Amino acid sequence: MRMTRRQLALIGAASSLVVVAGTGFVVWRAGILGGADLLQPGPLGEQAIGAGDAPNTIIEYASMTCPHCAAFAINTFPALKKRYIDTGKARFIFREFPLDRLALAAAMLPRCSDDDRFFAMVDLLFKTQRTWLVEEPLAPLLSVAQQEGFTEDRLKGCLANQKILDGIDWVRARATDKFKITSTPTFFINGKMHVGDISIEEIERLMSL
Repeated sequence: MRMTRRQLALIGAASSLVVVAGTGFVVWRAGILGGADLLQPGPLGEQAIGAGDAPNTIIEYASMTCPHCAAFAINTFPALKKRYIDTGKARFIFREFPLDRLALAAAMLPRCSDDDRFFAMVDLLFKTQRTWLVEEPLAPLLSVAQQEGFTEDRLKGCLANQKILDGIDWVRARATDKFKITSTPTFFINGKMHVGDISIEEIERLMSL
């Protein structure tokens, strides 16, 4: 599959990305941050599931190449969804915070999916992370995207979409500058900040405070 220089640059340097993504983001800290600033959506709009009037709001900033983000998606999120999101007790907002160029490329794919398939694509990318987080990620990334109906041309068009790239970068830059986020996953649970791995029990504790 031939790519433009820009597209190749976006997913390039993958050998160094594996090192970056493999570091352990397990430092914990907590703080309170609420109000309109935290709830302001980015230029691409918010991707959220759960009732808009739910009493609890959970925001996750995640990088698609982050192993701890993948672990949360696979091991913790299903219980969160079943106990709180599906029952109207919590609203979950997913925000992109790519730590490297491959993470940025992967984050663009859910934004290029149909709106009702955004979270399905995010889930698929996390579940297959080990297959495309490699030195030559393009072919396995295409293989994963094809499971959600992407063609080669659609993938190439997605990676060339400047609006999506700029929108994701806006969210990442704002999170860095305004909320001082430096690693993933970072959660805001009713305004309370938690950085690193989190269990369903810890989420429940933070929601109850």
